[in-house]
Amino acid sequence: MKKKSSAKKIVLIGMLAAIAYIMVFLIRIPVVVFLKYEPKDVIITIGGFLMGPLAAFFISLTVSLVEMLTISDTGPIGALMNLLSSCAFACTAALIYKRRHTLGGAVLGLGVASVVTVVVMLLWNWLITPLYMGQPREAVEALLLPAFLPFNLLKAGLNSALVLLLYKPLVSALRKTRLADTPAAKPGSSKIGIYLLGAGLLATCILLLLVLKGKI
Repeated sequence: MKKKSSAKKIVLIGMLAAIAYIMVFLIRIPVVVFLKYEPKDVIITIGGFLMGPLAAFFISLTVSLVEMLTISDTGPIGALMNLLSSCAFACTAALIYKRRHTLGGAVLGLGVASVVTVVVMLLWNWLITPLYMGQPREAVEALLLPAFLPFNLLKAGLNSALVLLLYKPLVSALRKTRLADTPAAKPGSSKIGIYLLGAGLLATCILLLLVLKGKI
């Protein structure tokens, strides 16, 4: 029985990694300078909520490597930054949700994950981006607040909103196929409230995206 459960988990990790990669391939929204938003972390985080932070790490690693070998033009540096960004968000959210398996725990996990992601990515953009851009560190420092900070806030917000909106429908579909057999979250917050929070956050992020792109 344990072997069957392990095999099912491996299949689910592979399937979610494939879906996350497809999201990268199909949806890449330019935001500011060379930074683009891809919704892959939504799928990775949902996988982490289902199977734990270690599963989120393996999905992140798989997607980052496959992306580097196929569609990315940023090489190992881009793969490293993708892995760091995905793990900072998905693994943090999954770890908190694992310890507090309620709807409120999911919201808390996404909130903490957003803060962790912004801090980690600002640090690593300061460390690594000069190598990627071929520019002096001073030029990158000038972009941290006007470009990297709002981008990472926007990315974390969009990921959080989409996880809140898509988690229940996707998990319900997976349970029907018997790929996911994890128990539902314990009561703790209104489901309607969660959807309203997700929708409000998504609307806010869309407005921020339009502002960053100079549309409004």
